[in-house]
Amino acid sequence: MESAAKPNLLLLLRQLDVRLSAWLVILMVGSALTEGIGLVLLVPMLGALGGELGAAGQIADWVAAIGIPVSLGPLLALFTGLVGLRAVINSARNLTAQRFEARVVDGLRTRAWKALLHCDWRVYSAMRQSDNTSLLITSIDRVGNAVHYMLSALALVITLAGVGAAALAISPLVALAAAAGGALVLLAYRGLRRRAATLGSQLDAAYSGIHGHMGEGLRALRVIKSLGLEDEAAGNAIASFDTLRKTQIAYLRAQGRGQILLQTAGAAALAVTVWFALTRGGAGVGEVLPLVALFARALPLLGLLQDTWQNWLHCESAIRTTFALIAHAEGAREPDPGNAVPPALVREMVLDHVSVRFSDTAAPALDDVCLAVPAGSIVALIGPSGAGKSTIADLLGGLLAPDSGTVTVDGEPLGGALRQAWRRNVAYVQQEPVLLGGTIRENLARANPAADEARIRKALADASAGFVDSLPDGLDTIVGDGGRRLSGGELQRVALARALMRDPVLLILDEATSALDAENEAAIARALAGLRNRLTILIIGHRSALVELADRTVTLDQGRVITLRDNAAG
Repeated sequence: MESAAKPNLLLLLRQLDVRLSAWLVILMVGSALTEGIGLVLLVPMLGALGGELGAAGQIADWVAAIGIPVSLGPLLALFTGLVGLRAVINSARNLTAQRFEARVVDGLRTRAWKALLHCDWRVYSAMRQSDNTSLLITSIDRVGNAVHYMLSALALVITLAGVGAAALAISPLVALAAAAGGALVLLAYRGLRRRAATLGSQLDAAYSGIHGHMGEGLRALRVIKSLGLEDEAAGNAIASFDTLRKTQIAYLRAQGRGQILLQTAGAAALAVTVWFALTRGGAGVGEVLPLVALFARALPLLGLLQDTWQNWLHCESAIRTTFALIAHAEGAREPDPGNAVPPALVREMVLDHVSVRFSDTAAPALDDVCLAVPAGSIVALIGPSGAGKSTIADLLGGLLAPDSGTVTVDGEPLGGALRQAWRRNVAYVQQEPVLLGGTIRENLARANPAADEARIRKALADASAGFVDSLPDGLDTIVGDGGRRLSGGELQRVALARALMRDPVLLILDEATSALDAENEAAIARALAGLRNRLTILIIGHRSALVELADRTVTLDQGRVITLRDNAAG
C-alpha cells in the first residue's frame, strides 16, 4: 500500500478477527497451492502426450516420488482432482471472506451507532447530522468495500506467488525475468494510484454534500413549497449528483488507462519471454507452452491486483473519515449511570448561577441564570428565539451540564452518572414529535413494555387522546412512517400519552403546540391542566393557552432571566 494509506490500513487491521483471518489466509494459500501444482502438471502431461518427457524429467520425478505413475491417465486424474479441490476451497474462501467483511461492517456500524447514542449532548448537538447519516450509511459501506479490496488483494498476491512458484519449478530464469517485469509494471502505476486516492477523498466530499442537501431538503420541504423554491432545491441536488458522477467517471477513466497500459505491456512481455525461452533459453515446446499458460494466468491476475490496489486507495479515505467521527463521539462518551438512583423531586429543581457557552466566539447561551422550579408546578419559559429556553430545558432534563454554576434536585447536584440517571424521570414532547413505525399501541408500549391495557388507556385519557377509540382500528391503528397517518393534533396527543407512559417526574414540552390549531392546542391544555400537582411540567413556547396554565412564567432574552412572575391564579 502507498505510505499515505498505511495508517488507515492499520486502523482497519485492528478491527479484524484473528481466528477468522488465520482461517481465511489458510484457504487462500490452499487455493494458490492447488492452482500452482495443477499448472506444473501441464509439463509432464504434455511430455506424456508427446511420448517423451525431455526437460520435464525433474517434474516427472517429483510426481513419481509420491507414487503416481507418470502417464497420461493418472496425470489427468490428478489434475482433475486438483481442480475440484480448488473449487471447494475457493467456495469456502468466498463464504469466509463474506462473513469477514460483514463482521467488520456490522461491528463498525454498531460501534458508531452506540458512540452517537452515548455521546455527550453538547458534542452531539454541535455535529452536522448529515455527516452522521453519511457515516452510518455511506462511509461504513465504503469501509466494507475497502475490506473487500484488501482481502482480494491478499488473495491475488498469494495466488500470484503460487503461479510464480510453478514458473520457478519449470524455468527459474524465465520466471525471475517475468517477476521483474511485473514489478516494473506495478511501479509504473504509482501515479494512477495517487490519482485514485485523491478521487476517493473527493468522493467522500460528494457523498457528504448529497446527504446534506437531501436531509435539509426533506426537513424543510414545507418551507421550500411555501416559498416556491422547488426548482432551486432541485438544482442544488442536481449539482451534487453531477459532482458525484464526474468524480466516479474520472476514476473509471483513470482505471481504463491503466488497463490499456497493462494489457499492451503484458502482451509485449509475453512475446519477449516466448522468444527468449525458445531462442536463448534452450527450452522446448513442452516447457514453453506451460510457461505461456502461466503467463496468461498471471497477466490478468496482475491487472486485477492493480485495479484492486486502486480501488482500495479510492476507498481508504472512508476509513479515515469513519474512524475520525467514531473517535470524536467515543471521546465524548457520557459516564455510565451504573446503579445511581435519581432524586425523587419532592421540593424543587434549582439553577444556581448557571452559565452555558457552546462556542468560545459566540455569546453565552445562558449567562448567570438563577431559577427555581417547585415540585408539582407548571413553569412556562417564554422569550425570542435564541433566548436560552431550550438550553434551560436541556439542563433541567439532564441532557446538558453547565459550564459554571450548579443544577440541583432537592439540593442534590445533578452531575456525572446522576445526571444520566435523572433522565429516567424525565419525558420530552418536542415540536415535531415522531412516532415509530407500527400501531398506536406499539408506540405507547415502547415507553413502558410492562404496561397493560388499563395503563395504556389511562395515558391516553390523561393526554386528552380519546379520539383513538373513534378510529376504525382503535389502538391497533397503523400510524405510518413517523406518524404521518395521524393529523398534527392527533400525533401530538399520542406523543404526550407516550411520554406519560413513563410515569415521569418532570415533563418538558418544547414548543409542543406551535404548529397546532386552537382546537388541538386547547385539547393539550386540558390534558396539562389535569396533570397539575401530579408531576412537574416545563412549558417552552408562546401560545397563550399553555402559558396561562403556568404557576410561574419566566421571560428570557439573550441568555438572561428578564422577568419572573408567579401567577397566583395558576
